Amino acid sequence: MSETTAPVAGAASTASLAQPAGSGPAVAGPVTVTARRRRARMALRGLQVLLALFYAVASALPKLIAHPTAVESFDKLGWGTAGMYTIGVLELAGAVALLVPVLQSVAAIALSGLMVGAFVVQLTAFGGENAATPLVLIVPLALIAWARRDRNAELLRLVRGGK
Repeated sequence: MSETTAPVAGAASTASLAQPAGSGPAVAGPVTVTARRRRARMALRGLQVLLALFYAVASALPKLIAHPTAVESFDKLGWGTAGMYTIGVLELAGAVALLVPVLQSVAAIALSGLMVGAFVVQLTAFGGENAATPLVLIVPLALIAWARRDRNAELLRLVRGGK
């Protein structure tokens, strides 16, 4: 090969030159980046639906229908039915908001706040009997809040008047 002749590049190296830097591998393998992202989005959406069902059915519903166990717990706290209904409505609102795209991140943060409160109440009023449950629920809520954080700018724009 002479000094003026350029070496012939293979297909893979040519493809990598055509791609912008940092955009991933040049040659698509069996699973592309797009397919992985799609699966991750679907898994996150499934997690959101499961958490929404949990908060609506297993957590808010017993409070809103004044199930005897919920009434007993809130009476022990001294919050009565007003506190029970308030927490139930907040949990139901959070469950619904987890399913609304523009509210997902904020809902996850708000529900995490409720879980911090539930953790403190479990430790102080109930001797830590079920204190791990709120902490376990904070983990997927934090994941949702972080993964859906791009929607916060859209929500802020809507709150400020849609500019």
